[in-house]
Amino acid sequence: MDPITAVIVAVVAIFVLTIAVKSVLVIPQAQAAVIERLGRFRTIAAPGLNIIVPFIDKVRARIDLREQVVSFPPQPVITQDNLTVSIDTVVYFQVTDPRSAVYEISNYIIGVEQMTITTLRNLVGGMSLEETLTSRDYINGQLRGVLDEATGRWGLRVARVELKSIDPPPSIQDSMEKQMRADREKRAMILNAEGQRESSIKTAEGQKQSQILAAEGAKQAAILAAEAERQSQILRAQGERAARYLQAQGQAKAIEKVFAAIKDGRPTPEVLAYQYLQTLPQMAQGDANKVWMIPSDYGKALEGFARMLGAPGDDGVFRYEPPADTGERPRPEEDDPSVADWFDTASDPKVAEAVAAAEAVARKEVPGPLSAPRSVGTAAAVPELEAEQPRSLHQPDEQA
Repeated sequence: MDPITAVIVAVVAIFVLTIAVKSVLVIPQAQAAVIERLGRFRTIAAPGLNIIVPFIDKVRARIDLREQVVSFPPQPVITQDNLTVSIDTVVYFQVTDPRSAVYEISNYIIGVEQMTITTLRNLVGGMSLEETLTSRDYINGQLRGVLDEATGRWGLRVARVELKSIDPPPSIQDSMEKQMRADREKRAMILNAEGQRESSIKTAEGQKQSQILAAEGAKQAAILAAEAERQSQILRAQGERAARYLQAQGQAKAIEKVFAAIKDGRPTPEVLAYQYLQTLPQMAQGDANKVWMIPSDYGKALEGFARMLGAPGDDGVFRYEPPADTGERPRPEEDDPSVADWFDTASDPKVAEAVAAAEAVARKEVPGPLSAPRSVGTAAAVPELEAEQPRSLHQPDEQA
């Protein structure tokens, strides 16, 4: 083969190979290609292997069919109360019709951005700042509905619209921070006041219970002290009564002995006068006694007394004659049976029990005054203690 023929064959082979390569179009998954033939829309190339006519068919655009996320820069928006806020939005959309996305709008992303800004300004322009800050979900829903309806003819489907941030002016932010700080301080003061109130109530309740317990304790202590004083006075009175009785017995016995000795001695008027003269100085020893006058007829009085009670003896002297003994008289040392229990020295069981209970309370071995039984050293035992009076500490001495 001559060289010219070889060159022609090589050129033809290259041309055929080029046509074969140009005739094959591979589209990746989740993409679509708009095919034009001689500048006119022909078809939409699906993902996979596609055959086109080289130099006649051309790929106008490749469209991503996946859901796209586009974040738009913050836009100034004026609210109903004439405050400018900066709002940053994010739009989630997906191309559902590649032909409309290519032929219905020149740049669908810019179209979505401008549509989002205008719709946002219309919505926020009819709301106050407080409503704008607290109505994110409402604004998101309204934006999605308007954008989805407006972009449907562009072959787009808007899935979601989110407001990333809503930034008020710096002066408003400062005022809001102050308000928030004031609200927090207010809540803190309220909580602190509530805590102090609860603490005061608990403290007052504790003091009330403490005062009640102290008052009950003082009451029980006063009752026990009064009962102890009462029993002490009763015992002291009983002892004094028994002591006076014994003293009276001793004095009666002494008088009896003296009187018996006088009778046995048969004294004369001279002896009686002598005894009287010995008693006179003792009678004059009082501080109020200044002068003691002896009556002039004192001797005659003694003489008449001796004549009345005595009888003249062999020597003519009147002497005292005791009267005849008419019978047995009770001896002063003999006690009346009715006073025999005055001298019982045995301890009263109820008094001993009350004393033991009081000592146990003092040692904190039993519950305090509020829980102590009423029968132990309290007023409930008073009637029983009053029914049985304590007795003296002395027994009658029949031989005294």
